[in-house]
Amino acid sequence: MDLFLTLFYVFFVIGLFGFGGGYAMLSMIQGEVVIRHEWLTPAQFTDIVAISQMTPGPIGINSATYVGYTAALNAGMSPAMGVLGSCVATFAVVLPSFILMIAISRFFMAYSKHPVVEQVFRGLRPGVVGLLAAAALVLMNEQNFGVESSQILVSIVLFILTFIASYRFKVNPILLIILCGVAGFFIY
Repeated sequence: MDLFLTLFYVFFVIGLFGFGGGYAMLSMIQGEVVIRHEWLTPAQFTDIVAISQMTPGPIGINSATYVGYTAALNAGMSPAMGVLGSCVATFAVVLPSFILMIAISRFFMAYSKHPVVEQVFRGLRPGVVGLLAAAALVLMNEQNFGVESSQILVSIVLFILTFIASYRFKVNPILLIILCGVAGFFIY
């Protein structure tokens, strides 16, 4: 029972302070589930990111679902309790947004053009960009880029090619994921 209460609390706080969406939440999720509570290993966290990006839905919610399930299994619980862990973590990460959006929507519609509100949002934007940059840096680790120099070189080349294809040529991200998976299969 303690695990489920802790899962709820951790993901409620992440949902409450995860401004900028799922990618901005990644560094918070990693800090809580890998470093602080040690529910997952760094390799499992990397798997979360990969799976969460490939499945439909927001990455923060997908990550919470995966963490809840895996944390329960790693604690020696049954798969049914893993599903309960998924439900608890997913509900907890969504609940703050749901509550805040109901509360804020009425306020925002009435005061969206107010100078103070506009200044607050101007201040939030750089903070959100910083959280996104932190999420990108969290993913630049040995689980994603390898430990041997040849693995690192291949990973950097794939990273650069994917970045250019996405940013410059607007290649569909699903196609890029599939192509990188095929490349990884043949290269590694």
